[in-house]
Amino acid sequence: MRTTTSLLLAIVLLASCNQYEKAPSGMTYKISGTSKEKLKHGQFVKMHIEYKLKSKDTVLQSSFDNIPVYFPVDTARLGKHTFTEIITLCGAGDKVDFVLSIDTLKSMQVMDYNDMFKKGDLINGRFEILKVFNSQDEVKVDYEKEIAVEKQKEINAVKEYAKKKNLTVQSTASGLQVEVQNAGTGQKADSGWAAVVRYKGYFIGKTNDGKVFETNMDPNAQPINVEVGTGAVMPGWDEGLRLFGKGGKGRLIIPAMLAYGIQGSAPVIPPFSNLAFDIEVVDVVKAAPKPATPEMQMPQQMPRQ
Repeated sequence: MRTTTSLLLAIVLLASCNQYEKAPSGMTYKISGTSKEKLKHGQFVKMHIEYKLKSKDTVLQSSFDNIPVYFPVDTARLGKHTFTEIITLCGAGDKVDFVLSIDTLKSMQVMDYNDMFKKGDLINGRFEILKVFNSQDEVKVDYEKEIAVEKQKEINAVKEYAKKKNLTVQSTASGLQVEVQNAGTGQKADSGWAAVVRYKGYFIGKTNDGKVFETNMDPNAQPINVEVGTGAVMPGWDEGLRLFGKGGKGRLIIPAMLAYGIQGSAPVIPPFSNLAFDIEVVDVVKAAPKPATPEMQMPQQMPRQ
């Protein structure tokens, strides 16, 4: 009898631990953790967060494999039907599952129904609070460390890609991998010069590996003029094109931080995407001179009375 009672008590406790609670907006959530100190106004949070569309089990956004999210706790501006609604119930080390209703977000005019977000569907979210800071200076130091880790991870990934494909590459100081199939002739595409380029850009890595997202290799397409050293293109291009002259061919294997970085380029390039570009340098020409900046005209001196 005592064993049966203990078993029933354990089942009840387990069930209560797994029950979702409901926030004022109707958002359901479950907090797992034993944090003693909850977040307070003025503190800063470092956390990972993820959103998945329930009907398709599709990840909409996730930071778990990349740089964590940082934000200040402002109790005067806590959101509704979003994770910040219950953020002050949490502390360092806590893990939270939450569920957002597409219908509720539609009624709040946060989003509209479309081909992806349909009536009656749900967004399953989760977050984990990694650390809590009391000043922006602490956040800055920690963020810079995370950036350094992310950069090195991407460099390792593009090096591994080149190795897997048996490519002979040059590695630059910033981590760009360049396969020079033909260096071309004459003037290299250096500062003050423009490279006339045909290219094919595609994803590398676990997601969409090899999928082409943009190209002008079609003979009917126009090559593009890239003025090197002006910041007109992503850093990986600006750096890699310098190794090629007229007639040059090769491949640029670019870590995300030298491409579209943390933000990506919606809707085509997701954040933290390592990319590769097959390139052909049709020509290298002198960059067009920049228009002279007009000299400031000094006002004429007023005549003395």
